[in-house]
Amino acid sequence: MIKKGTNILAEHSKNRLKFDGELKQVNFLDRRVYQRDENLFYPSVTTVLQYMPKNKFFESWLKEVGFNADIIMRKAGEEGTQLHEAVEALVKGEEVSWLDDYGNAKYSLIVWQMINRFIEFWDQAKPELISTEEFVYSDEHQYAGTADLVVKMDGETWLLDVKSSNSYHKSFELQLAAYAKAFEEMKGLKIDRTGVLWMKSMKRGPSNKEGVYQGKNWELKVVDDIDKNHELFMLIYKLYKLDNDDIAPKYLSYPTTVKL
Repeated sequence: MIKKGTNILAEHSKNRLKFDGELKQVNFLDRRVYQRDENLFYPSVTTVLQYMPKNKFFESWLKEVGFNADIIMRKAGEEGTQLHEAVEALVKGEEVSWLDDYGNAKYSLIVWQMINRFIEFWDQAKPELISTEEFVYSDEHQYAGTADLVVKMDGETWLLDVKSSNSYHKSFELQLAAYAKAFEEMKGLKIDRTGVLWMKSMKRGPSNKEGVYQGKNWELKVVDDIDKNHELFMLIYKLYKLDNDDIAPKYLSYPTTVKL
């Protein structure tokens, strides 16, 4: 039984595969969902947003990289996971080290740079942490996800999402709105503003404007249209449901050895 609130098809691949040594069989969960209750499953916000129409630039990129697309996306996913884990540790007051006890690098140069950019943001904005990596869900709208950061900043409550992508996507703003509405439903705490903390922006350095947080190759992109973006998210959710009328996950079973 998967515990309530556990992402059963999340970043941790160990949750996706279950090996039965006696039967020599591997069971694979066929979709990424969250378990809300014993027989109640909600799709993840990011899974729903995969149904958002892609723009022409994405299509051009796919044509250019061809079969390398999976490799590139997998590498980007690994970078994002490492960054998020480091951010979570930092805001909890833990020390993050580039090198292990044997002098070997635990992060690539770009990941370590992004970790240091996050520290620059934290030093600039001086936010007060409310929660990090918070599992959020909406029983009203039936979706779930994990919010990176909820903080008190400049006298307002912000929900922030840390992004390590090379480009900025509209889907980020819809993701934030979905998390914000779910957080408000769960906690009864209003989210005043949302923002994308983009760690690969083209900014050249800090800004002199009050309330603008940025540095070399990073920035906080403020997203204030929470209600509008949530409406757009729910439209995409309808597209998701066209292909997924039954959200509960299914196990696909495969033998671990075969012979003709």
